[in-house]
Amino acid sequence: MPRLGRPPYRARRRRVARVALAVIVAGAGLATWLWLAADEPESTPPAPVAASRADAAPPPSPAPAPAPASADDLLGPLGMRYAQVVVAGPLETAFVTALGRDLGAPLTQVVTRSLVWWVSIPGDLRRGDVVEALFSERPGAEPLVHAVRFRSEKAGKTFEAYRFQEPGAAFARFYTRDGNELELRLQGAPVDEHEQVTSLIRDGRGHQGVDFRTPVGTPVKAPFDAVVARRNWNFRSNGNCLEMRERGGEGRTVYFLHLSEVSAGLGAGDRVSKGQVVARSGNTGRSFAPHLHYQLMSRAGRVLDPFTSHRTTRRALPEGHRAAFDAEATRLAGLLDRSAGLMTSGSPQGRP
Repeated sequence: MPRLGRPPYRARRRRVARVALAVIVAGAGLATWLWLAADEPESTPPAPVAASRADAAPPPSPAPAPAPASADDLLGPLGMRYAQVVVAGPLETAFVTALGRDLGAPLTQVVTRSLVWWVSIPGDLRRGDVVEALFSERPGAEPLVHAVRFRSEKAGKTFEAYRFQEPGAAFARFYTRDGNELELRLQGAPVDEHEQVTSLIRDGRGHQGVDFRTPVGTPVKAPFDAVVARRNWNFRSNGNCLEMRERGGEGRTVYFLHLSEVSAGLGAGDRVSKGQVVARSGNTGRSFAPHLHYQLMSRAGRVLDPFTSHRTTRRALPEGHRAAFDAEATRLAGLLDRSAGLMTSGSPQGRP
């Protein structure tokens, strides 16, 4: 018969052993899994998928450039300045008041070289006339004018001229909006080419001749058949110079001043023919820049204007260069308009 009560001690030991074995096996499995997991390299996270061009956010638009507050703000990056004066007395006084003497005085002279082709200076100026100029300052030299606009009360119209260098030309010149040169040219002139007429009889300076700005060494030609009267007198003022009297014709006398040289062997009594090279232009005597002073006198000793004594012509730009000029004239006219508008809105007309 079986015995009732607690199981024998041997049975309990077998159960404990089985439980312990199970715990050991489970622990060994867990340790193995942890070891394998620690030994595996870390997996690299998947690369993000690039956003499509359609989904990408557009770059921010650049902020618009601030509008210029003055003509100086508009023109400064271009190396230019703007001046506008209203005539109420002498033209130079108006420019000096606006810009100061050091700049206003020479700018008046340069601007006047354009005005004299439209009106007589100062006789035709009227109170209320408006003169505008785009220009660049140049250390040690007179201002370089790019454009001139002149509203004349006497003429009842506005004149404009723009600086432009024709491709292949030696010099830049001023042209009106129709593509014609501002300056007249002399037929039978003493120089074949020049940069600018810097002084006229009618420019109000009391000058007795016409000054042609031209490089030193430019050939100077006799304007008519003549006899040499003298050479190189009063050198301190005239520099190298030459006086000739017309043979026949009107008996005029011609003076060439500030020459670099008179042709070798040419002296008093020698006869020269129209178009013959008699000298070279220079910068001698009382002269501040290379030029030729060309002076004509009547038989009675009266000063003659070469632009009425000679026949004249006005040259037009070749058709092939008109497009380039029109673009430049439009650009400069736009700068004049914008500068004038900024000045009207309250900006100053110039800083001394």
